[in-house]
Amino acid sequence: MINLKTVRVERFAVDGSFIISRGAKTDVDVVYCEVTDGTHVGRGEGTPIYYEGETAELCAEAIETRARQNRPLLREDLLQTMMEGAARNALDAALWDLEVRASGKPLWLLAGLPEPRPLVTAFTISLNDPETMKADAAKAAANGYPLLKLKLNGVDDLLRVEAVRIGAPDARLIIDANEAWADVDLQEMTASLKKLGVELIEQPVGAGLEDDLETVTTSLPFCADESCHVAEDIDRIAGSFHAINIKLDKAGGLTEALRLSEAAKARGLKTMVGCMLSTSLGIHPAFHLAQTADWVDLDGPALLARDREGGFRFSGGVISLPE
Repeated sequence: MINLKTVRVERFAVDGSFIISRGAKTDVDVVYCEVTDGTHVGRGEGTPIYYEGETAELCAEAIETRARQNRPLLREDLLQTMMEGAARNALDAALWDLEVRASGKPLWLLAGLPEPRPLVTAFTISLNDPETMKADAAKAAANGYPLLKLKLNGVDDLLRVEAVRIGAPDARLIIDANEAWADVDLQEMTASLKKLGVELIEQPVGAGLEDDLETVTTSLPFCADESCHVAEDIDRIAGSFHAINIKLDKAGGLTEALRLSEAAKARGLKTMVGCMLSTSLGIHPAFHLAQTADWVDLDGPALLARDREGGFRFSGGVISLPE
C-alpha cells in the first residue's frame, strides 16, 4: 500500500527576475510531496500554471484530497482521478521516484527511455528592452549557452531579436511569443526572423486560436505550448503546428507526457521538452524524456538564485545529471 507521507509549499527566489509577456516573477512557489510504501520514500515537485488559476496551495490541497480517496495511489489511476496540472505532476513524479527506489532500477529503464546523456539546453532571455536583452544574450553566450530562447510580447519584437543577434552573433535562437502575436503579420515576421537565424516560433497566438495558423505561409515552424497539454490535444492542433513543447506540469506528469510524445511523433510533429521555473527535482523526469526530443529547454533551475542540493549541473550550455 502506497500512502502520501507529506505535502507542502516551498518558495525559491529567482536570480534577478523572470519576465514574459504576462508579467514578471522574482520568486516561484512549488508544491513538494513525498509518498511511501512503508520502506522507501519517493519525492516529486510541481510548479503551478498560474495563468490557468493554479496555485501551490491549491495543488497541495488537490494532492491531499486525492490521497484521502479510497483508491490506490498508482500512476495510471491518477490519469482517471486527477486533472492534468502541477498537482498530478508532483504526485506522478513521486510515484516514479518511489518505484525507482523500491525496484533498484533507473528511471530511464522503467520508462522505456534511452539511457540519459548530457544535453544542450536552451537558456531563457527574459522580455526586456532591446539593449538589455542584447546584454543578457551576450552574457549567456559568454557562459557557453549555444541555444537561446527569447521571450517576446508583440511590440518591437524584431528590434529585440536584432539586438540579441548582435549580442550573441553565433547563438541558435528560439522565439517564445507566449500567445502575444495576435496582431502580428506572421508571414512577414517569420520571414524576417529566419534571416536573423531564428529556427522555431513558440505559441504565436492564443490557445483556442490554432485554426488561424493553418492559412499562414510561414518561413519558420510553429511550436505549440499553451495549445497542447495532453495526448488528446494532438489531433486538434496537428494541422496548425509543426512541433509541440512538452511540459510535465501541463501534461500532469511523466506518465501522460510519454503518451503525448508518442502521439506527437506519430503525427509527424517534432518535440521540445520544456519546463516552468523549478528546481532540479522538478525537471528530473523531464530530463529523461528530453533524451528523445528535438529541442531541450530545461533551464528552470539555472534561473533560480539557488537550487536544491545535489541538483543538475549546467556547464557550457549543457545540462547533465549530478555525479
